[in-house]
Amino acid sequence: MKFKTKIVTLVVAFLAAISFALPSQVNAALNGIDVSSNNYGIDVSRVPADFAIVKATEGTGYVNSQFQTNAQQTLSSGKKLGIYHFLNAGDPIPQAEAFVKQVRPYIGKAVLVLDFEDTNYSKVQNANGVANAKRWLDYVYQQTGVRPWIYMSLSAENGLSWPADVIANYGIWIAQYNSYNPVYGYQPRDLFGSIKQWPSMTAFQYSSMGYLSGWGQNLDLSVFYGDRNTWDKYAAANGSTAPVTPVPSQPAKSNASSDTDYAQTGVFNPSATVNIRTGAGTGYASVGSYAPGESVIYDHVYIRGTYVWARYLSYSGRYHYVALGVNGGESYGSRSSNAQAYSHTYYTVQSGDSFWSIASKYGISMYTLAANNGKSIYSVIHPGESLYIR
Repeated sequence: MKFKTKIVTLVVAFLAAISFALPSQVNAALNGIDVSSNNYGIDVSRVPADFAIVKATEGTGYVNSQFQTNAQQTLSSGKKLGIYHFLNAGDPIPQAEAFVKQVRPYIGKAVLVLDFEDTNYSKVQNANGVANAKRWLDYVYQQTGVRPWIYMSLSAENGLSWPADVIANYGIWIAQYNSYNPVYGYQPRDLFGSIKQWPSMTAFQYSSMGYLSGWGQNLDLSVFYGDRNTWDKYAAANGSTAPVTPVPSQPAKSNASSDTDYAQTGVFNPSATVNIRTGAGTGYASVGSYAPGESVIYDHVYIRGTYVWARYLSYSGRYHYVALGVNGGESYGSRSSNAQAYSHTYYTVQSGDSFWSIASKYGISMYTLAANNGKSIYSVIHPGESLYIR
């Protein structure tokens, strides 16, 4: 083992007296995949994912031969299940009937989704296609009590005229790829551009070239802006007149009456697991977490509406953020404002090392180790590479 230690002396400013309330957990996002016959032979239970969205039907005459197998693999492995229909041009009602017939056993257990995209043989991204999508969504809701999501590209959301009741009643899953380069592990990012009609995204598919353990070919990677309970509410056949409001797809706009910044430094020791985010808000991507027993040296404090956030500079050179707690109550942990010297530990990667083995040596989370170095747990690390430990 090789490591080196840097001593950084922090002269810590006085911290303003802010109190916090401790909820059961910090808001989280779920990472997952979608699969179809294009992924023939995949065992979803072997792939790391919080959820899997499985293709069931297309048009009126196609049923995915792997649908039942993949759906059962998803549920049996404790993952959240989604099921989708690929809309073709033509009458949407027979298509909806075919879909409902296949998904009936999963009603209340799965999020339902309409895939709204053009192909070489079927063009739906036009005014008539919008009307057909609405008819499909309404029919499925009437028959199941579940309000489906609708999946589409950002350009389709921006460029087509969507009825107000579709926007109000059905969540949107946006697809946008900034490149077709391989993405190793889940690496949610911000949307390039913005949605213009829906108030927020329910989910975001950010790559079609993702690679995860358990499957040797590329996969679609998505993030769902909510926790497992929120997913269950979308899947519930409760006849709700509106979908559950998800975590916003874009960071909330600043509210001058409640937002405050403090140029404060200190050390935060969480008493509960807190997410590491790319910005000071629950709408930003979660890239890791800190667990009790770990610590964060921060250089700035932000009050953003409900939450109070600490900013710190990761070894990768990027600023990351953790929630200190809720504005107006107790904290998610303890903070120290005493001036003291802190040892920063770095580890030089050896042949055969992995994030898991290195994290185990130092008693930290491999997710935190990866995130603090600007990586995911699926990133490749090379002998001789220096990793920031704490």
